[in-house]
Amino acid sequence: MKRILHCTTGLAGLALLLAVVAPSMSQPATAFDLEALVEKARSEPPITVYAVTGKIVETAEAFSKKYGVTATGRKVNEAEQIELLIREGRAGNVVGDVSVAADVAAIAGQLIPSGLVQSWVPQDLAGDISPAAHDPLVIVTDPHVWTYNTEVFDACPVSNIWQLTEPAHARKVTMLDPLVKPNYADWFNQMEMHHDAEMAQAYEDYFGKPLETEERSATAAWVKAFAQNQPLLADSSAVAEAIGAPGQSEPFFGIVSTAKYRDNEAHGYKLGICADMQPFAGWLYPGLGMIASGTDSPNAARLFIRYLLTEEGIAPQTIDGKISANGSVPIHAEEASGIGKHLDRLMAFEMKTAIDDFDNRQDWQDLWRSNYSR
Repeated sequence: MKRILHCTTGLAGLALLLAVVAPSMSQPATAFDLEALVEKARSEPPITVYAVTGKIVETAEAFSKKYGVTATGRKVNEAEQIELLIREGRAGNVVGDVSVAADVAAIAGQLIPSGLVQSWVPQDLAGDISPAAHDPLVIVTDPHVWTYNTEVFDACPVSNIWQLTEPAHARKVTMLDPLVKPNYADWFNQMEMHHDAEMAQAYEDYFGKPLETEERSATAAWVKAFAQNQPLLADSSAVAEAIGAPGQSEPFFGIVSTAKYRDNEAHGYKLGICADMQPFAGWLYPGLGMIASGTDSPNAARLFIRYLLTEEGIAPQTIDGKISANGSVPIHAEEASGIGKHLDRLMAFEMKTAIDDFDNRQDWQDLWRSNYSR
């Protein structure tokens, strides 16, 4: 028994994900045999799966019922997953056998180099997953989109990211806090490394003149000016409410995961995607599926990873707008945001620079902190 530690598709965008090198769990040279994998998994101890979504609980229950392999899902945020995986791995007491959608940059910069986690791609599904998303394995991507209130505005009131640095938008934009959600600091780094020319062009398109700045890049100049405009920083539920709650006369504008668009039906929110925003309507954040190197149940962990790459296994997440790395899995028919029409307008994260995101994260957070607090 394990001791439990008590610790508090062919789809657009996926083809742009580029891999960093991670150790892979060895795969047999023979053809993939799902039945054999299931039988091996049934002989192993139960597994625990950490994921950022509470829906992992129902996913684990469905997996257990389907395969007769006991799995327990636990909602654990990105940062806490990293902490637990490091602590458990170093202690030789693995509790979280599988990690889903933890902090990507920390996985690339900490967990992979230290050998604490491994990546595995089921051979029978590998052909439907972009090779660039194999190692480390991407399970889903999570779209974060610029969003407006459709009850108040007939169309998106913002056309350009630089518009958000203007006095008219001071304290009227909302988002997750880059100091609390470091994937937003990583977004800044990705923009600078791969799309700074687009950021500079967006400035020129909006202001009618080339950008002149003492900052090191157009992206850094935007982050500084945007922070100085004092956006409202909150958790995802509060961000969605500030933008989309009905009955407002002056709603916030902001950026939020498409998962919150389910509140359009659940709470009568009026969230709409700013599809034509320049230079991007939002960005795609990869959710990795990693297996703890010290797990006592490697086959059960592999089977769970494979299950998440099927339409059945990932449905609780794709209904919230997440996009399966398996190109044969369609966007969910009941997904609320309509993101499938706008995937070509989203900035994809490039995994090849995830370590750079990790290395530069503190610098971006310092830039944000020093300007937001003024």
